[in-house]
Amino acid sequence: MVLMGNCTVVTEFVLLGFSEGPEQQLPLFVVFLIIYIITLMGNLGMIQLIRVSTRLHTPMYFFLGNLSVVDICYSSVITPRMLMNLLADGKSISFNACFAQLYFFVAWVCTECFMLATMAYDRYMAICSPLLYSAVMSQSICISLVAGCCFIAFTNAMITVCFISRLQYCGSNVIRHFFCDTPPLLALSSDSYVTEMIISFLAGLTTIGSLFIILFSYLFILSAILKIRSAQGRQKAFSTCTSHLTAVTIFFGTLIFTYLRPNTSYSLGRDQVASVFYTVVVPMLNPLIYSLRNKEVKEAFRQSMRIKLF
Repeated sequence: MVLMGNCTVVTEFVLLGFSEGPEQQLPLFVVFLIIYIITLMGNLGMIQLIRVSTRLHTPMYFFLGNLSVVDICYSSVITPRMLMNLLADGKSISFNACFAQLYFFVAWVCTECFMLATMAYDRYMAICSPLLYSAVMSQSICISLVAGCCFIAFTNAMITVCFISRLQYCGSNVIRHFFCDTPPLLALSSDSYVTEMIISFLAGLTTIGSLFIILFSYLFILSAILKIRSAQGRQKAFSTCTSHLTAVTIFFGTLIFTYLRPNTSYSLGRDQVASVFYTVVVPMLNPLIYSLRNKEVKEAFRQSMRIKLF
């Protein structure tokens, strides 16, 4: 810390982590290391399967492959540092490193929100306008949509970090969390009311805006599916959406619980459980959800294995 007038300016933070008890650190390290390895293997496997299987060269799986890239990136922003802190005696992180972690985390999480919304729009076009689908969801349009998701997300993250990093951190430098996140950082500053309102607005705009696109896409999809006369046709249409809806429910449920509520209601234990879920568990679950509940992915995997074996 540096003394400036009556304020001791923070130059580094201490990540409190999950528990101050050393006996719990090693078991947690093993559990999260296994989850991280499964996350990397699952998402890299999904990317490779989509790349080599020609039957998966469609807009839907193009977006799914990019979703796997996003899951790897934002999980890797958090988990390696968390694993290191579980084994290290000192849990300090420099001011710049803390806000760099916050920037990339917010950027990738926002990208995931927009990607899930884009995937809902893709399903809407495929089911509600099948004749126009190939023309509207061309390769150039798909690339533009992914690039737009990344641009808006990284701009959002830049604005968020600029506002939070300009706050005065004059008291405690202990972050009651396992990574540098907006709620615990705002809780450390005494003049964060205006910034909290701006951050809440940006988080709400990202989350509610993405959910709005997803909700309206699926309302039109549901209406189109109900008009299908054959039960087999309805079941096939539903099966292409259930995986995406499962991923959306899990991801947005924990995200809304964590960010779209007042800073004063921040609780270490409760928020850590929610944060672990969407930072560590959800990136692991996404490839499992899309592979276990998707016939095309399972068939492409079987075909890929047969080619390698024979």
